[in-house]
Amino acid sequence: MNKRPTRSSITDKWQQVDASNPDAAAIDQAAAIIRRGGVVVFPTRGLYGLGADALNPEAVDRVFRIKQRSAEKPISVLIRDLQDLADLVKAVDSSVKRLIDHFWPGKLTIILEAAEGVPQGLTGGSGKLGLRIPGHPVARALVNAVGRPITATSANLSGVPGCSDLADLSERVACEAEMIIDAGQLEGGRGSTVIDATVSPPVILREGAVSAEAIQSFG
Repeated sequence: MNKRPTRSSITDKWQQVDASNPDAAAIDQAAAIIRRGGVVVFPTRGLYGLGADALNPEAVDRVFRIKQRSAEKPISVLIRDLQDLADLVKAVDSSVKRLIDHFWPGKLTIILEAAEGVPQGLTGGSGKLGLRIPGHPVARALVNAVGRPITATSANLSGVPGCSDLADLSERVACEAEMIIDAGQLEGGRGSTVIDATVSPPVILREGAVSAEAIQSFG
């Protein structure tokens, strides 16, 4: 059952912020939780996500447990900049660089070959990692404050739709997370477009906010 939490029941972990100009103290508090291995519910462009330290295997495993997610399903990652990208993947060719320059931040998740040392849980054992620089101001502020990549999976139980309104956040997720950043109603709609750039030519695995036509024009 996907019970809805009431704000009064989790007041101590609920922090409301301005979606376009989030309070720095709230972001710093959330970042500190993530750095010590905790999990935070935070806004992305369309849906709320579960943020944890993407380079901490125990924190990544905890995200899987909260979501009741199969270990074979990878989790995408939010990064701060291209230096984070270089640390996480084996290579970025010129065609991928063109996509990055045009579509980031936001709306396009690019799958690349993961570098050695990336937690296997992130890749679902595939050796591939999906990444993007977030476009939402709160998500950008959070990953920058953490100072390292964070997980970007949606804040829902596996098999249950993600939520663009925290009124729809499951009770389990709300209770397990150490902090909930409330930026109000999100856009919802289609998620990021996912493109597998480990093959040539790259393959669109999920068409979302960025159209196939737009990607092909920059391929």
